[in-house]
Amino acid sequence: MSELRDEIALVTGAGSGIGRAIAETFARAGATVHVADLDPESAQETTRRITAAGGRARSHRLDVRERDACNALAESIRLADGRLDVLVNNAGVGHVGTMLTTALEDLDRVHDVNVRGTFNVTKAFLAGMVARKRGKIVNLASIGGVLAVRDRLAYCTTKFAIVGLTKCIALDHARDGIRCNAICPGRVETPFVAARLAEYQDPIAARREMESTQAIGRMAAPDEIAKAALYLASDAADFVTGTTFLIDGGWSAGK
Repeated sequence: MSELRDEIALVTGAGSGIGRAIAETFARAGATVHVADLDPESAQETTRRITAAGGRARSHRLDVRERDACNALAESIRLADGRLDVLVNNAGVGHVGTMLTTALEDLDRVHDVNVRGTFNVTKAFLAGMVARKRGKIVNLASIGGVLAVRDRLAYCTTKFAIVGLTKCIALDHARDGIRCNAICPGRVETPFVAARLAEYQDPIAARREMESTQAIGRMAAPDEIAKAALYLASDAADFVTGTTFLIDGGWSAGK
């Protein structure tokens, strides 16, 4: 695989799950990958896995809620590599609740990471991409960004916002050589999901319910989402921008 040969990429929330899978996939495709995560040890582990496999990667601690930290990372990457070719905004958090059970503080917390964080990171790198007339941005939204999901009011609100943000960036900067797309996964078997399942009184029944929402009858593997990110970041997708790429195992087929 050489779809991203010699390109410079940044993946946020790359310490585990989908973010780690994307970072490793990009590295195998030839990119130098900057691995960013709020947990520095997780970021270092992803970097270790990439370098052990012969790839190129560097780890960074990043809180996407902090504008100054995002700007500092952009400057660090500029000094080290001269540019950023591919940005994947994957960092995010979830919340379970309806309007009646979601506090304003819950909504603010999820919004600060999922929406403000994506805004901060993109803002830090977009001007440089526009100046070079080349840049590829992949935002991780969700099936919950195109369909309502029961008991996920705050989460869905932010993921609908990510879809809107994606479309606006794509429209505003298409003539600047920027492509911006959103991936909308269904349920994905990640460490985060495994931890949530363990909290249920009947984890086996909860797993079956989560799997049943996909017509295929199972959750996705992180690598399956990473393959879509690679396509959107590669030159094979040169005519693709402003789209919501649903990878939901058929969840939305009957909606």
